[in-house]
Amino acid sequence: MVRGLTKKIAVIGLTGGIGSGKSTVARQFATLGVHWVDADDVARGVVAPGMPALALIGEHFGQDILNNDGALNRARLRQIVFEQPEQRAWLESLLHPIIREELVRQLHPLDYTLPYVLLVSPLLLETDQHQLAERVLVVDVPVEMQIARTVARDTNSREQVERIIAAQMPREQRVAKAYAVIDNNQPQSKVAAKVHALHKTLMEDFG
Repeated sequence: MVRGLTKKIAVIGLTGGIGSGKSTVARQFATLGVHWVDADDVARGVVAPGMPALALIGEHFGQDILNNDGALNRARLRQIVFEQPEQRAWLESLLHPIIREELVRQLHPLDYTLPYVLLVSPLLLETDQHQLAERVLVVDVPVEMQIARTVARDTNSREQVERIIAAQMPREQRVAKAYAVIDNNQPQSKVAAKVHALHKTLMEDFG
C-alpha cells in the first residue's frame, strides 16, 4: 500500500448484496477522482480464455463447462456450484487466492494522489478480501428490490436469484459490519450527497 515512499493508500471496501447497486455507487466515487477495482471484473478476467484457471476449471468440470468459443459458460457453472456445495468449495479454493493477488495488484495504481481507493466486491465479507480493507461501506436495498433488479438485469430466474441471496451474508449481518451504510433505495441525488459526505470524511481521515 505504499504511495511515494512514506504514505499508505487506504483500501476502503464497498459491498452489498446482489442487485444492490454497488457499481452505481462506485461510479459516484469515481466522479470525485477515486480509483476503484471491481472484484467481479477481476474474477471474470482470471477465467478468460487462455488463462491457467480456465484450463483447470475445464479439466475439473469437463469441456461442457465451456462455450463453443472457448469462454466459460458462467450460467452452467453457477448452476453447478449452487446445487453442489462441494463443487463450490473446490472452485473457491482455486479462484480466491488468484483473485486476491490480482486485486492487490490493481489496488495500487501508479501516480495516484488520493489517500484511498475502493475495493468493490459482493463477497468482501464472505471471503478474506475484507482483510484488505481498512473500512467497509455497505450499499443497502430491500431484498425484494435486489430480486427485481437482478431478474431484470440478468437471465437468472427469481428462484436462482433467491438462492444467490441465500448464499450471501444476511442483510442484517452485512449492515452490522459497516462503517457506513449507503441507502440505495432513494433518489440518486441523495445517494450522491451521501457519497460526497463519505468522501470528505475519508479524505480527512486518511489524507
